[in-house]
Amino acid sequence: MKKSKIFNKSFGSFVREKRLDLGLGQRELAQKIGIAASYLNDIEKEKRTAPKSNIIKKLSVLLKVNLNDLNDLAGISKGEVPPDISEYIKNNPNLISLIRSIKNNNLNVSQLEEINKGINKEDKKALIIAAGLGSRLKKYTENLPKCMLDFGGKTLLERQLDAYKKNGIKDISLIRGYKKEKINYKGIRYFENPDYKNNNILNSIFYGEDVINGNIIISYSDILFDPIVVKRTLETDHDISVVVDIDWRGYYVGRKDHPISEAENVIFNSNNEVVKIGKINTGKEEVHGEFIGMIKLSNRGTEVFKEHFHRLKKIYWNKPFQRAKIFQKAYLTDLIQELVDIGIKVHCVIIESGWKEIDTVEDYKKALVGFSKKFTKT
Repeated sequence: MKKSKIFNKSFGSFVREKRLDLGLGQRELAQKIGIAASYLNDIEKEKRTAPKSNIIKKLSVLLKVNLNDLNDLAGISKGEVPPDISEYIKNNPNLISLIRSIKNNNLNVSQLEEINKGINKEDKKALIIAAGLGSRLKKYTENLPKCMLDFGGKTLLERQLDAYKKNGIKDISLIRGYKKEKINYKGIRYFENPDYKNNNILNSIFYGEDVINGNIIISYSDILFDPIVVKRTLETDHDISVVVDIDWRGYYVGRKDHPISEAENVIFNSNNEVVKIGKINTGKEEVHGEFIGMIKLSNRGTEVFKEHFHRLKKIYWNKPFQRAKIFQKAYLTDLIQELVDIGIKVHCVIIESGWKEIDTVEDYKKALVGFSKKFTKT
């Protein structure tokens, strides 16, 4: 919802409107939030001001609205600074001198926007999902996670780290699971997925939820990619962007252990926005590209991403979700498709080659053969 449509309402009337749109009873919503129905009734009827941040966070998820917008509306309704911002300033008093400098220099809107863009541009990080078993690599991963496979004297993970660092990304986190003790590089923040045998990529990502904010690239650990792929990904200013290779079909010629039917394909429109994503039946529909296993989120995009994950988790846990038999086994592409289905735009960063997936023994051997030609210079 656009801000202009949100900000012409009071906090209480907006909450009531969204609750009714979703068919939620007042008592039902109050119970899910953990507050008394009478308290929610008072908020909706403007007898009370907007609630505290923890309740606003729950409302944003349950009502399917952006958290930042709801905080802004709460601030307007109370005639105060949005509660999330006031709490942050309270916990970081050094910000007061910065705000006073902005005031004293009377910076205009365009100057403030430039500062905001500069901060967001520098705030870039990466989260790598490396918890899986890698069982299709057989003997090669009996004692190693697949991101620790050797490529010319460096592991697959080291080559990913090099590609990120060449693009100025130093804030890197990683989710470990299978053989976690084998991954122990300095300068990386680690998260553990203790249930890696029973869940899949989507749920694994959220063991690192603490760092999913700002501008972040989230990537699979079993892809070998050039630094230029990261550069192209960082250039997008869309809230949610997926990296799509449009020169993908040739990679599947002679690829027996990972057939084309298992590709995470993408159909996109003339604006390079995802229409369909996942294991699409390539025999029935014209596929435009392959999702390489890399997604970029802006600060706003991370809020949307997290908000809908938690909403869907409550609804579909132990139930079928998109192409997954149960939510726990969902892929990242399942969540992306769900976002597209409810009208959220997901942009495609278009590339032509520059990467390889290392999923099977066949993939690994082929990658090693072509490695000296393509990757030793990276």
